Amino acid sequence: MAELRFNPLLRDWTMVAANRQNRPDMPTSGCAFCPGSGKVPEHYTVLKYDNDFPVLSPHPPHPDDVATGIYQTAEAYGKCEVILYSSEHTTTLPQLPLVHIRALVDLWTQRMVELAKDPKHDYVLIFENRGPEVGVTMSHPHGQIYAYPFVPQKLRVELDSFRHHREQTGHCLMCDINEEEQSFKQRMLFSTEYFLCYLPFFTDFPYGAFIASRSHKGSLAEFSDNEKTDLARALKWLTAGMDQMFQREFPYMMVLHQKPVNGPLAREDFHFHIEFYPPLRSRDHIKYLASSETGAWAPANPRRVEDAAVELRQAIAQARQGMGEEGGDNR
Repeated sequence: MAELRFNPLLRDWTMVAANRQNRPDMPTSGCAFCPGSGKVPEHYTVLKYDNDFPVLSPHPPHPDDVATGIYQTAEAYGKCEVILYSSEHTTTLPQLPLVHIRALVDLWTQRMVELAKDPKHDYVLIFENRGPEVGVTMSHPHGQIYAYPFVPQKLRVELDSFRHHREQTGHCLMCDINEEEQSFKQRMLFSTEYFLCYLPFFTDFPYGAFIASRSHKGSLAEFSDNEKTDLARALKWLTAGMDQMFQREFPYMMVLHQKPVNGPLAREDFHFHIEFYPPLRSRDHIKYLASSETGAWAPANPRRVEDAAVELRQAIAQARQGMGEEGGDNR
């Protein structure tokens, strides 16, 4: 059973997916995403794979007959895809060559454009969960794409903030955030020709980095070839630096924030950026989301952002030294 249930307190939809309760945990032997499994081609670079346990689907079941008054239900219409980063089971994103990561960016773009063709899809979210600390159940390097029949609340809040800032100042909010971080310098991690990477002033995770487009563009579909290659470079540098910092595979949640693809909010102003939510506050200590963060949405960062930026900036520089030409200095 999978359906949507409306939360009248937050004016947002909860996805109920009892079908995911039985999805497999990390297998000790065999992997569905590796060549030889019978589920994927024998040779591939990057690959789109339809999720075996989707919370949203093009042919959803009818919701349970439990809607009453203020309690609304809806079909869990949409699409859930897995994006396989490599056929190699143990090769993670920062270990991939630049040309390979560029192929991943191309696949993200192709799938976003294709999913946007369905007028029932209002928002396409591209993301990656990395590491058991964030609940990853398959260790093969992969990310996911969800096509929602609504715009999720966090993105609606961002859109409202963009609109409010534009009305108050005449400027794009993310353009102004980029300018603030470049001017202050201490939270900057690195910059490339087309992207900026920094720990924003307000991040609620100790190493919660942003990768933001320098140019005011709303989605991957608007980027040039050079921008896509540069985005691949920024992703490699940042994730390699994260691994370098604690000399271990660094867990994170990575989410691409783009403009909605359909519906009235698709006409709203937006500025592409990627947000990272890494749960570590030190090598072996997790920053848990407890009552304040979860119950009141009142985040607390246990580290001074400027101090954490120094650590991560140094780790990125060290990682780039070992990359040869791919670690070359753009800026």
